[in-house]
Amino acid sequence: MKKTPFRLSPYQVQWLLIVGFVTVGYALYLRYLAIELSTVALACDAGLQTMLCKTRLLATSLFRNSVFGAVALIIATLHLIRPSIVLLTGGLIAAGLGIVLYNVGLSGLAIGLLILGFARPAPATA
Repeated sequence: MKKTPFRLSPYQVQWLLIVGFVTVGYALYLRYLAIELSTVALACDAGLQTMLCKTRLLATSLFRNSVFGAVALIIATLHLIRPSIVLLTGGLIAAGLGIVLYNVGLSGLAIGLLILGFARPAPATA
């Protein structure tokens, strides 16, 4: 049985671009307007119970335990073994969040593995 190489259609590329930009945009919003902004940090630490404070608390606990990077690395390894658009999307989301939210080492390695999932030998020429 001959395996066909994993290639993305133009619609899948557009989907990944949208997902990637939205993920990194939300992570930048969360980092610079919720986690690092001192007024929000002081209000949340004082006991303000808003959705932003709960999201800030969740994101902080996740990146302190390197969850974004570990999940991105696991999904990227699975994508390397058996490439699919679902795994690529999940890996892109986790790695995008990890790169922006302080899990750079593991998320960078995951991005490398996601790119390596496209590596295939060149077709033989006659």
